[in-house]
Amino acid sequence: MRANRCARVCARLILLVIVTATALLAPPPPLLAAGAPLADADADADPDADPPTTVPAIGRAWPVGSRPRVLRGWDPPVTVYGPGHRGVDLAAPAGTPVRAVARGRVAFAGRVAGRGVVSVDLTGTGDPPLRTTYEPVTAAVEEGEEVEPGEVIGTVDATGSHCTATCVHWGLRRGEGYVNPLSLLPPWLLRRGPSRLLPLA
Repeated sequence: MRANRCARVCARLILLVIVTATALLAPPPPLLAAGAPLADADADADPDADPPTTVPAIGRAWPVGSRPRVLRGWDPPVTVYGPGHRGVDLAAPAGTPVRAVARGRVAFAGRVAGRGVVSVDLTGTGDPPLRTTYEPVTAAVEEGEEVEPGEVIGTVDATGSHCTATCVHWGLRRGEGYVNPLSLLPPWLLRRGPSRLLPLA
């Protein structure tokens, strides 16, 4: 009887190791718009554009949820005022907590064009620093406040989103140049959902 129980426990541990290894070695999901680069758009397109930016993978949390669905990916414009998408849209119902992805200082918390916006200058990312923006968000922080990775900075607003479903637009800039915010996240955060243990019987 005791041997049977030991065999079941060992089988579960082996399954746990296999599932964990599979999850960690799986390729990341296609989170980017087709053909979109991880960092800046082609800086040669505009002579006044900032030089290409290298983005350190300092993110320690997704802005919403643990691995939210990307409704619309990064699609940088060819010119400063050209069409494109200067961030990513993450699915999130109204009232969902919005979290800082990395350590920083709140640069702005308020309304812009009727939408709630929170901007955070990321610590240790140079001069000018990388700045993340989140909208539409009801701010839970104030300008000048220090935030830590994963700290709640607000909640998703029910209105003001440009998505067909409620979402958070997450952007990243250095100076006037836009950068793909997903490049802040290390590979282990970009992988598909968490490992789950399934019963053997």
